[in-house]
Amino acid sequence: MKSCAIVGINWGDEGKGRMVDLLTREYDVVIRYQGGGNAGHTVVNEYGKFALHLLPSGIFHAGVVNVLGNGVALDAENLWTEIEAVRRRGVAVTPYNLKISDRASLLLPWHRQQDALEEARLAARQYGSTKQGIAPFYSDKYQKKTILAGELFYPEQLREHLLELLEWKNLTLSGVYGAEPYSPESVTAWIDTYGEKLKPFLCDANACLRQAVAEGKNLLFEAQLGALRDLDYGICPYTTSSNALAAYAPVGSGLPTAKLDEIVGVVKAYSTCVGEGPFVCEMFGEEASRLREAGGEYGAKTGRPRRVGPIDLVATRYGVQVQGASALALTKLDVLSYMQRIPVCTQYELNGKATAVFPFPTALEQAKPILEHLDGWCCDISGVRRWEELPAAARRFVEFVEDRVGCPIRYISVGAERDAIILR
Repeated sequence: MKSCAIVGINWGDEGKGRMVDLLTREYDVVIRYQGGGNAGHTVVNEYGKFALHLLPSGIFHAGVVNVLGNGVALDAENLWTEIEAVRRRGVAVTPYNLKISDRASLLLPWHRQQDALEEARLAARQYGSTKQGIAPFYSDKYQKKTILAGELFYPEQLREHLLELLEWKNLTLSGVYGAEPYSPESVTAWIDTYGEKLKPFLCDANACLRQAVAEGKNLLFEAQLGALRDLDYGICPYTTSSNALAAYAPVGSGLPTAKLDEIVGVVKAYSTCVGEGPFVCEMFGEEASRLREAGGEYGAKTGRPRRVGPIDLVATRYGVQVQGASALALTKLDVLSYMQRIPVCTQYELNGKATAVFPFPTALEQAKPILEHLDGWCCDISGVRRWEELPAAARRFVEFVEDRVGCPIRYISVGAERDAIILR
């Protein structure tokens, strides 16, 4: 039995979905342990191209059990829409290969509405939310004001609990934002429609995962977003509202006793960022446009153009440290093939001094990137599958990054397809 977490090292959008899809062949169970439908994991395989938001990225592998843990923001409506979309393209999604923790809390329609209302109130000061209800959901969860998925099996108690929450939530929606209150009938109808659809998938995830461990099954934990979006260790307040670190995997999965044997951190060969907040190495103008187009850098959930820049080794080293990464996957190396000289952010200038230490979030706005340039390889490497076949300049780039961040790069992605990978 072995266990591994696949996590993001930077701001998210690193390519975790393609790595989960690739490595699932070595595992029996894939578990999403935090986050919700506010980000997309892009996967390209024999079924086509997918942007998964809630479904674990192991769903495409026959015989693999996929679990949504208790740490996930369970949006029943969007999850059901995603299940149907995947099924229409020939992928089986059944209670045998998808299991949902009965201790996961339901993200309700009012969470999405409150998210949008708060961003509108903040106006120019907004956090760049995807408006999927994530911040209000987790706020309510920590106030103990959410509904557990398992309550769907107790309809009388569920209705009483729902009415209590409805009274409280309407005070916020109408009193703070001036929005129309929800009626008991509308929320009950939503739960009857979407909650009922998910009931066959609900289970005691702890019992399920303990049995898997007893049977010697291999477990793969899938994170959402990246270290710099972690609620506690990210660039607060421009973070998500859950913990995107590998350390949270046991708690959020349903198996709090789990011990991780390996942590694979995913980082792009350049930097991307969706949403607001400090982004020290950001490119602008034509240089940014060319990189964005070369990498197809548009949000999988929102479609928003991603902010782009050179790989940021200060941020990446910090991400490696807080994730406890034992190995790295470097994705999209092929995108840099058009560059004759490749910029790399190796340090920050802060208060007139150079530093390789990632600063406290408040200080990031004053930081400036210090760049070095490496020789490009200026040829198509998308067909390369062996380390020795990469151009010397590409190998030097990989080794330079590996040396500066202090973590071995084991996987090198040169395309979105499952087999477009170099193993070291």
